[in-house]
Amino acid sequence: MAENKFIRNQINLAKENNQNAFSYLLNTYWDDVYNFQLKRIKNESNAEDITIKSFTKAFEKINTYNDKFLFKTWLITISKNLHIDQVRKNKNHLKVFESSDFIEVKESSPSPEDDLINEQKLKSIKNKISKLKPNYKKVIELRYFNELSYKEISNKLNQPINNVKVRIMRAKRILAEIIEKS
Repeated sequence: MAENKFIRNQINLAKENNQNAFSYLLNTYWDDVYNFQLKRIKNESNAEDITIKSFTKAFEKINTYNDKFLFKTWLITISKNLHIDQVRKNKNHLKVFESSDFIEVKESSPSPEDDLINEQKLKSIKNKISKLKPNYKKVIELRYFNELSYKEISNKLNQPINNVKVRIMRAKRILAEIIEKS
């Protein structure tokens, strides 16, 4: 079964980095990928996280999409593989944790030195956030400094909630690259 002409056109526009095409594809296929994950994981929050990661990865790799396959099938395959990777990673992490022979004890209140270190880290992070494009900077600030929900950010920016989720995921990825380089 072939994609309809409009969908193929949106995919081609997305390959040219057209943001409206990305938004269209995200809104068209969000429920398919999310419901697929929800059936697998049976946890709304985790299903949402993997769905966001799925679209982020798909949009990063959109030029590798082969139109011999349905776009929906391609997205769900990416989503399935991300879930499998996460399960493997969690199993390995659990094995390491189980094999450790120590217990970490943390103080309940930070020392003045800890406060100073945390303040310096926050200043450093804010400096790196300022290097983001304005639309990425805005969603990071709203989500992590103003502690707004996805829905509140969606309303404030007058953007579909799915677009907000993907924009936050992209912003976090770009921010991680900036942090890694410094």
